[in-house]
Amino acid sequence: MGTPVNIIVGSHVWVEDPVEAWIDGQVVEINAAEAEIEIVNGKKIVAKLSKLYPKDTEATAAGVDDLTKLSYLHEPGVLQNLKTRYELNEIYTASFL
Repeated sequence: MGTPVNIIVGSHVWVEDPVEAWIDGQVVEINAAEAEIEIVNGKKIVAKLSKLYPKDTEATAAGVDDLTKLSYLHEPGVLQNLKTRYELNEIYTASFL
């Protein structure tokens, strides 16, 4: 992970998932270097804090046309944006760095 982000109880995060690649959830408890996360289907999982990525809760439902507009430019954020735009048939997305 690049720049450390302060993840606290209540933070919305992305966590690795063996089936979906990334799944979003909310931190419900932190114990030392691990966090308990309630994922979207209501289940709770435990993951290392160092493996979590913050989720942009202010992102638009249609995604962004330029990836540099994302609040967090990391793998789960980019993949979610591309998935959202693909589902809306807005397949062209740029990254002007």
